[in-house]
Amino acid sequence: MVTLGAPPHRREPSHRQQCGGSRIFALAPLNRGSVTSHPTRPIHNRLLEVLPPMVRARLLEKCESVPLAAAQTLYEPGDAIHHIHFPTSAFVSLVSTADGHDGLQTGLVGNEGALGYELSLGVQSAPLRAFVQGGGLAWRLTAQSFAQELEHNTMLRRVLNRYVCVLLMELGRSGLCNRFHLIEERLARWLLTTQDCAHSAHLALTHEVLGRMLGVRRVGITNAATALHERRLIEYRRGAITITDRQGLENAACDCYRANQRNYARLIS
Repeated sequence: MVTLGAPPHRREPSHRQQCGGSRIFALAPLNRGSVTSHPTRPIHNRLLEVLPPMVRARLLEKCESVPLAAAQTLYEPGDAIHHIHFPTSAFVSLVSTADGHDGLQTGLVGNEGALGYELSLGVQSAPLRAFVQGGGLAWRLTAQSFAQELEHNTMLRRVLNRYVCVLLMELGRSGLCNRFHLIEERLARWLLTTQDCAHSAHLALTHEVLGRMLGVRRVGITNAATALHERRLIEYRRGAITITDRQGLENAACDCYRANQRNYARLIS
């Protein structure tokens, strides 16, 4: 079971650790292929895996694989961004904060993306709070090394530019989703997104986290979760959700989930 919770103020560890698993995706017209020169260093981050083998191998020589602990805070708004992270098995929540409120979760970054992508735009400070929702591993590169790599690595810049475009399209839909779609549909969307990042159907989700995902009160969360449970799409008890019917949950979700998947597939996969 993957546990998700509110973040204490802890910073990222620095020691090295190897990660496992790998899948290969292609970004046309980039070349396919795995890293043959470093077979003992699996990648398992979709942005890195679309890079040509030689480009990817050179980049990974500058990276280290680090563990990210659940509930670990990586950045607060305004903090200097010292690294770019390419998650492999960890996933990170992005939260927008204002006026002293706890904030609203605006996105999740898992092995499909990168945390600290702002560095590719020349932005050196974090716009959102970033904390680890699901513990695991990530490839980490210093901001200085990343800037040097971008100077001559046009493929990496292209992939990051497309990723930023995907995020902009997702953010563009989020306001519409929050305004017009039912809480039940939005909860289904967030559960699917979380499962995609966690790679598990079993999620330990508190009311606090669900409220931050949807921006609604506890009663709205309870009613939406109960409705999905009655449709036999999830098993729900206090602090834990299990997705029992993935296809049914996709049908129950608003079209924002499918639109985000289509945009990523068109520009990245």
